[in-house]
Amino acid sequence: MTPDTGPRQAARSSEQEGPSGSEAPLLLAVDGQRVLCRLEDIPDGASKGFAAIAGGFTGLMAVRRGNAVFVYVNSCPHIGTPLDWTPDRFLSRDGRTIVCATHGAQFRIDDGVCINGPCVGDSLESVPTEIRDGTVYVPKDAGL
Repeated sequence: MTPDTGPRQAARSSEQEGPSGSEAPLLLAVDGQRVLCRLEDIPDGASKGFAAIAGGFTGLMAVRRGNAVFVYVNSCPHIGTPLDWTPDRFLSRDGRTIVCATHGAQFRIDDGVCINGPCVGDSLESVPTEIRDGTVYVPKDAGL
């Protein structure tokens, strides 16, 4: 880290392209977290997918509710397929649950527990998040 950079810009890798075609820089924080996105990148009440990081196989998905963001590994606990059927489409029509495109399993947004479908009682793999200064951070190894 140089005196001119803050902790959120201590290390910067090359840009990666997300599933919706937008490019987002992968920034690493000193504390072992990485930047997922800016809070405003996810419209309130909507969801967004994120490609796997270098060396990773499975991407992440996030749902925003006001100033809260719920992040999960983009993999159904039933057979491990991605949850979305098209980029950034993870939610039911009414926006109340996360829906698996493969079998229609429904998951609560706030805790990822399956409430309907072939994996009732199982949960999505939750990813710890922290929001600082309008930026959403996840552990650097999330999705690996």
